[in-house]
Amino acid sequence: MSLWALEEWWDEHDQPPNVQWGLKCLSANDTQATGSHQAGPLIPKEILFQVVPSLNRPEELNPDVRFELIVNDSDARIARAVWYNNKLHNAGDTKKRRNETRITRLGGRASALLDPESTGALTVFVFWREMENQPFKCHIWVSQNEVEQDFIEDRTGPVPPGHWVTYPDLLTASRSKSGCSLSLDEIPAEWMRAFPNSQELVQKAIEMRQIGSADVDHRLLARRDCESEIFRSLENAVYMPRIQQPFESVDEFDAIARPIIQRRRSRDARSLKLHLRKIFLEENLREGKDFSWKPTVDSDSHPDFLFPNAIAYENSNFPSKRLRMLAVKASVRERWRQVLKEATRVKPKHILTLQEGVSVEQFDAMWSEGIRLVVPKGLHSHYPRALHPHLQTLESFIAEVREQAR
Repeated sequence: MSLWALEEWWDEHDQPPNVQWGLKCLSANDTQATGSHQAGPLIPKEILFQVVPSLNRPEELNPDVRFELIVNDSDARIARAVWYNNKLHNAGDTKKRRNETRITRLGGRASALLDPESTGALTVFVFWREMENQPFKCHIWVSQNEVEQDFIEDRTGPVPPGHWVTYPDLLTASRSKSGCSLSLDEIPAEWMRAFPNSQELVQKAIEMRQIGSADVDHRLLARRDCESEIFRSLENAVYMPRIQQPFESVDEFDAIARPIIQRRRSRDARSLKLHLRKIFLEENLREGKDFSWKPTVDSDSHPDFLFPNAIAYENSNFPSKRLRMLAVKASVRERWRQVLKEATRVKPKHILTLQEGVSVEQFDAMWSEGIRLVVPKGLHSHYPRALHPHLQTLESFIAEVREQAR
């Protein structure tokens, strides 16, 4: 499907009355790539209860609402919004009690929402709020490729794996709280005058999460979540007073929204790499000797991390089998192919990702091209069980780097 179809869809759905937009990257549990049989994408309860209030019936076991659903302007059906609330009723297997809301009755793998190949796809949900004279309905776009994902993120900013982001309410994101949200009087005064750079935000997260003794996988995820919450609370403090005022034109709104989106994308591109660099240093890997960060090799290649260093890489007498490189991609679904041309002496190539799962087919394609995934231990449960033996943790990757340096 060409990009113009998404462009037309976007223009058609852009901010009509009584509509709520939301975005997420589909997880392997959403698409059934893990074989979890969850039957449809997870939507935050507060979102579904807002757009379809009749679903909020706690006295009833697993209440549901039927509604019109159209996916990618082609797959139309009557779907089901359901609140699995057996945890509130102490019903069923104690290990399987849930308190979550999902969209189900999607037609199986024929739906782009349940196709394992959609795992990691940036997806836009447009909800028409349930009102007295208007039934609840939902239109969805599942991005098909990197071009479509870039088109969406150019308008909304990045959507990190595991997050639900609302649009155009640009300052709202839903995720479990890390305890790092800053109140107005906790935000440094200089940050209110000029936004801090990515390094300053990472350092603040490290200060607020004093967990240097924790394993590196937990350290990375905890600090990343903490930094995201710091960033969002600062955005709210700086921009919310202006956004709550009326806008006289779309251009005026765009003048506020565009810098927010650009700053989010810039931060998202650097944040994870900065966290990793800090962890490597904490693990007594010396920059310039045990690893190089963003070196230039092969004239025009810029791998994120190169081990043991760029000098060893450029030395043709240094054994290629002792070289390692680590690319950093929060989302890997389409972007893993970018890594194939980096640091051509290094095989296989490693990519660290926070994406919540890939399909077996996606993984096989990466593996056959010499790509190895490094996934923090806390995210392994989001991947199909058959892939677990082939995933590296950050801890095991660092151990491998040390072994090759001997």
